[in-house]
Amino acid sequence: MTDPNPEQEDAPLIGGIEAGGTKIVCAVAQSPDQLLMEHRFSTRDPQSTLAEASQFFREAQERYGELCSLGIGTFGPADVHQRSPGYGSILATPKEGWAGTDFIGGIRAGLESNIPIAFDTDVNVAAMGEAEYGAGRHCRNIAYITVGTGIGGGMLIDGTPIHGRMHPEIGHMVMPDLDKDFDQSTNVCPFHKSCLEGRASGPALEARWGIPGAELPDDHPAWELQAAYLAHGAINLTAAWSPDIIILGGGVFQQYGLLDRVRQKFADLAGNYWNLPPLDVYLQTPELDQHAGIVGALTMARRLIDQDDTLTQRQRSLS
Repeated sequence: MTDPNPEQEDAPLIGGIEAGGTKIVCAVAQSPDQLLMEHRFSTRDPQSTLAEASQFFREAQERYGELCSLGIGTFGPADVHQRSPGYGSILATPKEGWAGTDFIGGIRAGLESNIPIAFDTDVNVAAMGEAEYGAGRHCRNIAYITVGTGIGGGMLIDGTPIHGRMHPEIGHMVMPDLDKDFDQSTNVCPFHKSCLEGRASGPALEARWGIPGAELPDDHPAWELQAAYLAHGAINLTAAWSPDIIILGGGVFQQYGLLDRVRQKFADLAGNYWNLPPLDVYLQTPELDQHAGIVGALTMARRLIDQDDTLTQRQRSLS
């Protein structure tokens, strides 16, 4: 994160929310990479969580002035299609109590304002942050995989997220049951018999080995298995799309040596088939570290203002 720039003192105030499965990050800024005020708290039930987020923005407005736009990146699945009647709501999530929550509506009600809001998945907005200010700055096609409470994936082309019938669900790619090599079988996804999230998320690590991943030593066999699952995910993504870079983030990737293990497993699986950059370039961790998501949410908010300015200029030119 950079220091505030005096030249941006008159820039519009923008807000961002990164809503993860375990924590919420709220921030305001005038430039996405220069936070003025930030608040982090645990993800609870929808009512109290959205109320605390709204309270933060009300306090920020008392200090910095009117909030002009807001970007929200949320855990999924979520309705991210702007023309959908349910745009801004949470879909069939395993996060207890959140299915069907009108995220945008709850924030607008809390702020008592019809403020413009952009809404996408937390991993798509993290990819946007890295595309604008981090490891993906010089790349057109960017994939971002986050490994934490769940596993999500975002894909951008020229800075724009890819959406089909819904957003990408990389975490629910079907996986081989590699646990059999360890005489165990653990899958924490309630929807699929063996998917990437079910086998390699933080809760899967803890379910398999009996303790949280952060407490496992660096030489524990857990990390070889973890790397194998994640390498399978990266290989499948490469085969399906062939991005310019795959950024691997989230709390689990804080583990020392995990990225090197994933690169080695990836090389073994790839069989020299693809014409890829060196793997220390192709497979990277985020330059923005734990700030990628909130910077991306603020980037979405900034784009709303830019789009509005562009539309106004076009209308003036036609008048």
